[in-house]
Amino acid sequence: MTDAIFQASVGELALVRPGGSPGLRAWDAADELLLDAAATRLQPESRVLVVDDQFGALTLGLAGHDVCTLADSAVLPNSLAANVARNPGLSVNLSVMNWRSVPSGPFDLVVLRIPRQAAYLAWILRWINGVLADGGQILAGGMIKHLPDRSVEVFSEAVVTDEVLPARKKARVVVCRGGSALVREWPDQWKGYRLEGALSCRVAALPAVFARDRLDIGTRELLPLIPEAVARVPERGRILDLACGNGVLGLSALARRPELEVHFSDVSSQAIASVERNLSSLPGSPTVQLWHQDGVADEAPDYDLILLNPPFHEGGVVGDHIALRLFRDAARHLAPGGRVLMVGNRHLGYHRSLKKYFRNVSQKVASPRFVVFEASREP
Repeated sequence: MTDAIFQASVGELALVRPGGSPGLRAWDAADELLLDAAATRLQPESRVLVVDDQFGALTLGLAGHDVCTLADSAVLPNSLAANVARNPGLSVNLSVMNWRSVPSGPFDLVVLRIPRQAAYLAWILRWINGVLADGGQILAGGMIKHLPDRSVEVFSEAVVTDEVLPARKKARVVVCRGGSALVREWPDQWKGYRLEGALSCRVAALPAVFARDRLDIGTRELLPLIPEAVARVPERGRILDLACGNGVLGLSALARRPELEVHFSDVSSQAIASVERNLSSLPGSPTVQLWHQDGVADEAPDYDLILLNPPFHEGGVVGDHIALRLFRDAARHLAPGGRVLMVGNRHLGYHRSLKKYFRNVSQKVASPRFVVFEASREP
């Protein structure tokens, strides 16, 4: 990791982007524009909420104010801690809340990174309406190329737009007042689909979760292999649904072997909240554990079977860097004789990447777009 210098109103900030490819910065022009807009609107007594800061640039850039940070991604807490350590002397609250444990309002100013998903943006704006102080303002910003389709319509349905600031360096900031739309009254808060077969239940998810309203086609390739894989797990064995999303893989494993212990891990707090809801539809009281985590936590146990459909994009960055981290973590947490069953896009060449971490890699299923692999540390 190489420090880069971010010019903010609090001074020069040395920032890193942990886990990112060389050359990727921990901030962008949208962070710069949001902080400039906030500086002209902040009062000494303002209570500020930062939503979905990426790597800590916004939280550090508002140091010295009464700032609460809320993020869906489990990447932020470690990134913020790393960047605070590089900038001693700043008064920064290291606590990062998430959608499973939200802060209480009212907030005088909300500084929001606009997400790429329109439904998630609609959800956030409605939630903000419930915690915004009378007369409070929302500053919502992002890179223009990453703004969701229908963003103008999404804003108009949820809040009152007062001003669209001039674009700068291909970034845009919108200044808003709160509206009357509330998230608890929004019919699109939960969306899902019904799975047939052993699971035979409806799975639902919140808006930040990938493929929340349809079965992902990669997961569709993996599901038929789960019965045989789960049958090979030993008694009192343990399974991990890694990068679990709505939890459909782990839920399917539980439907086959309800006596097994199944863990679910995802970088998104809305994904973990969705798994909690979906688990409530299963009969009995299965033994489960939920991890809001970027990858596999160091303190997590070893697993006899790890199920994985790795994401291949993080924000605006597309590639195999996320999968490589997940492969590394999976290899570290395989029990003796344990296996990873994973699906990936054919063009990403995961058979080569897997061999960096596992001695045995075999192809189980292939289609024009996807390949399913089984990997283990034993030959």
